[in-house]
Amino acid sequence: MTNVAVVGSQWGDEGKGKIVDVLSKEADVVVRFQGGHNAGHTLVIDGKTYKLHLLPSGIVRPNKLSIIGNGVVVNPEALLGEIENVKSQGVDITPDNLLLAENTNLILPAHSVLDNAMEEARGAKKLGTTGRGIGLCYEDKVARRGIRICDLEHSDYLKERLENMLSHHNVLLKGFGADTLNVTDVYDELMKSAEKLLPYVGVAWKRLDEAHKKGEKILFEGAQGHMLDVDHGTYPFVTSSNTVAAQAAAGSGVGAKEIGYVLGITKAYTTRVGTGPFPTELDNAEGELLGQRGHEFGTTTGRKRRCGWFDAALVRQSVKTGGIDGIALTKLDVLDGFDELKICVGYDINGERYDHYPASAVHQANAKPVYETMKGWKEDTQKARSFADLPAEAVKYVKYIEELIEAPVAILSVSPDRDDTIVMQDLFSA
Repeated sequence: MTNVAVVGSQWGDEGKGKIVDVLSKEADVVVRFQGGHNAGHTLVIDGKTYKLHLLPSGIVRPNKLSIIGNGVVVNPEALLGEIENVKSQGVDITPDNLLLAENTNLILPAHSVLDNAMEEARGAKKLGTTGRGIGLCYEDKVARRGIRICDLEHSDYLKERLENMLSHHNVLLKGFGADTLNVTDVYDELMKSAEKLLPYVGVAWKRLDEAHKKGEKILFEGAQGHMLDVDHGTYPFVTSSNTVAAQAAAGSGVGAKEIGYVLGITKAYTTRVGTGPFPTELDNAEGELLGQRGHEFGTTTGRKRRCGWFDAALVRQSVKTGGIDGIALTKLDVLDGFDELKICVGYDINGERYDHYPASAVHQANAKPVYETMKGWKEDTQKARSFADLPAEAVKYVKYIEELIEAPVAILSVSPDRDDTIVMQDLFSA
């Protein structure tokens, strides 16, 4: 028996929510370990759609413990609003099945206000942030200005921390021509949330250690995708946290050896939200068709996703640098009906062939995909209930992806519904 970490292998939006939901049937504990409410996981269960941003995907299943780990940054109002929204859909959420790590950093109004002011000042060179203050909160965490959930229990200390934080942020807000924030106002709003939030707070690392000793199965749930990782992604067009599976240990409070099997969620084509390089992007009718058929709009922002062909060189890089043991290939059904499919196997950068995506932003911007073309299929893959049920050309497509990325397909998803999932390997026994 082993634990499982679920991460995205592309630029996010690969379908992690559904796969985590499928795997959480076997898990005892589900842990979010990084990111904030800029993430969005959509679950479709018995015709009902749940849109989650901070809550772990396991929350919709009964008798599971969901943990928001210390690597996550939490907007108190956003979390409480999400709890109430999901409760209204009939899901029971109490301190018995939801634990918020006491050392989690909080996103405050100053973060989102400053985030938007800075993005606006960048003009045409915007990074494409969601404007929710995620990056600014992580910046305060690293600069040791951050407010943590445990600080809410100590009013005098909290005020002192807020004064320190806002003395920094108000100088920047003035510089950007934005309104400054009052410590008392921020404190009062925070304390309104504290009363509702504190009952969920606990010692996450200790609860996870108890789970390990009991032999309980732990599922670590990542947000965004590998190529948005602040170290290994398309910097500076990245998120503000490490999205790789190694972060599951630091972001939840367990030893690295406890992570277990790493599953990379991988879309059968490629998408990206916002700005940044995207070698296989299709700015044509084929790209529009992929977007329409795949319903490619962000769960959190509603922004239209850019679409393109599958980039095997990029996913192989994610496999190597992210320690991915196998992938869950999602949205294969979106490719039904195409006459031809293209797969990127490398890049041409100023006449030189690369088999990997280089770190240089200049090289990334100049990278042109080197394609191989495969025959498509006309059959409906949504009807498949086993790998053998797939059209022959779809089988060839999947097998060639496995060969190119040097990792097996452990799970295959052929629709957004929970039941339309072909599981080819018991990951908790891997």
